[in-house]
Amino acid sequence: MVASWIALLRPRHWVKNLFVLGPLVFAQQLLDAGSSLRALQAFAAFCLLSSAIYAVNDVLDAAFDRLHPLKQKRPVAAGIIRPASALRFAALLSVLGLAWAAWLSLSFLAVGVGYLALNLLYSRFLKRVAFVDVACIAAGFLLRVVGGALAIEVVISPFLLLCTFWLAALLGLGKRHHELRLMRDSSANTRSALAGYGVRSLIAAEWIAAAATVVSYLFYTVSPMTVSKFHGTQLLFSWPFPVVGILRYLHLVRARSDRTPTDALVTDWPSLLNGLLWTAVVVWVLYGS
Repeated sequence: MVASWIALLRPRHWVKNLFVLGPLVFAQQLLDAGSSLRALQAFAAFCLLSSAIYAVNDVLDAAFDRLHPLKQKRPVAAGIIRPASALRFAALLSVLGLAWAAWLSLSFLAVGVGYLALNLLYSRFLKRVAFVDVACIAAGFLLRVVGGALAIEVVISPFLLLCTFWLAALLGLGKRHHELRLMRDSSANTRSALAGYGVRSLIAAEWIAAAATVVSYLFYTVSPMTVSKFHGTQLLFSWPFPVVGILRYLHLVRARSDRTPTDALVTDWPSLLNGLLWTAVVVWVLYGS
């Protein structure tokens, strides 16, 4: 039973909250103990809030999840945890997450409240509207980055915010592409928003999001704010790695697998190597050059 409650938290999805730590790294505050501690607390608060949303989602989507070949094993869909118990658990997580956010700062609390409100609207209504659902997911990642910046009181580049939004949109579109193929292969209607998607429109949207991500990151590396802060254009050397990473992700989206593209990405050795090299270059520019 304990394992089921842990599964309801979806701890594997906490990796998404690492976006909260982005401002800490790019503001060159990673080696500052005080800033790092506040950023880690912001990360923990977002883990509580996001798990609350996952629990609510599991209750609202239980009927659809039972038709899904993988999601039918979730605790609520499988009947292991009662919906009322899951909702009480979500309320507890929300209170704890917001209390922690308030302890950090009122501005961070506002972001936490906004994140909960956005995701509750998404879970109840907006997830049924094609492309709007992906925009909501991307906005959630944007709030993570904004929250991370507010937690350590730094200003983040608008280009980095744009890059975050479009990258998250690309990940969301890739997931929808995978779900659409899986639904057609299994003849199961698991998500009503998929009715508004077509393969061609998804592919076009994926390429738009991919291009916007790459261009936004490129503009960030050469923007006057970045050049002044890092005393040069050395960050431009990190630009090829996002390009390779995105192309690899698009390849994984088109691979015929039951695993989601994101799950495949975190075990794909070329992607992991590419991410490691990008991290090494960024750390060298920000902290070693």
